[in-house]
Amino acid sequence: MKVVVLGCGGLGHVHADAYTKLVGVELTGVCDLQMDQADKLSEQTGAPAFYSFEQMLANAEFDVISITLPSYLHKEYTLLAAKARKHVICEKPMALSLEDADEMMKCCENNGVRLFIGHVVRFFPEYVSLKQSLDSGAIGRACVAHASRAGSHPGDAKPWYKDRARSGGVIVDLMIHDLDFLRWTLGEVKTVYAMLSQNEQLEYALVTLQFESGAIANVEANWGFPGPFHTKAEIAGNAGVVMANSLKSSSLQIHKHANGTSAPTVAIPESPAFKSPYELEIEHFIRCIRDGSEAIVTAKDAYKALEIAYAALESARTGKPVQL
Repeated sequence: MKVVVLGCGGLGHVHADAYTKLVGVELTGVCDLQMDQADKLSEQTGAPAFYSFEQMLANAEFDVISITLPSYLHKEYTLLAAKARKHVICEKPMALSLEDADEMMKCCENNGVRLFIGHVVRFFPEYVSLKQSLDSGAIGRACVAHASRAGSHPGDAKPWYKDRARSGGVIVDLMIHDLDFLRWTLGEVKTVYAMLSQNEQLEYALVTLQFESGAIANVEANWGFPGPFHTKAEIAGNAGVVMANSLKSSSLQIHKHANGTSAPTVAIPESPAFKSPYELEIEHFIRCIRDGSEAIVTAKDAYKALEIAYAALESARTGKPVQL
């Protein structure tokens, strides 16, 4: 199977590296408008460098495209790829509006190609274990959950993150990981209530979710946190509690720049597992394309996570809970 990567930033490197390790997969192109970025990733992987999507489409043979561009470009290039009959693996958030997300799903379906969205938290072993602990009945019926993630402001490295019209802000870009995980674990969300605080250095959100099951979850996301990037999650049931903390859950911790340089970069969560969650995710998506099976996280799941995120933004704007 032949694949290309569109966008040669931090996550572009992650996707390209994962493809080079997969048996039966050939990376046939990497592409970025910033020629030096494309050339650098080309040197690292051996794949040809291209400097526009159109150039790559005309000159590279591929079945699948990884879209690791800024969020505001996801829709445009997903539609172009789908119309060219290419399967799409796109980073989260799926899009910056529900209308755009819906258009992406319909375009891929109409052109007979698969659409996968990179909600990678579902592939982190600790989060999988949290869900398995609940599903197995080990902690009884879920009553209360808490999830949080915090790190430096990515806008310090990539200014477009500070423009909510282009990034969606901390809820749509960062918290959406936990919104997807909690819906995956606890079921459909009934009510969303949110508070949001923002200035040049900090963006903090606190969201309370009420689930149709009756469970309640509090979710925090913080851009501008002065310490290292970290995540926490816990689920309390009527028979016990299960929890994970990225700062405490492993004796081995990895902290490195996203693109291997000393330049300012956007933090990418790491796992000390033999295979990174990103490798597991991409390997899974490729397998789904090969055998036609349904993905662990579907485009519809990504749409629902986006729906919760925008309900949270609406709640923060009005000061009122939003019913889904």
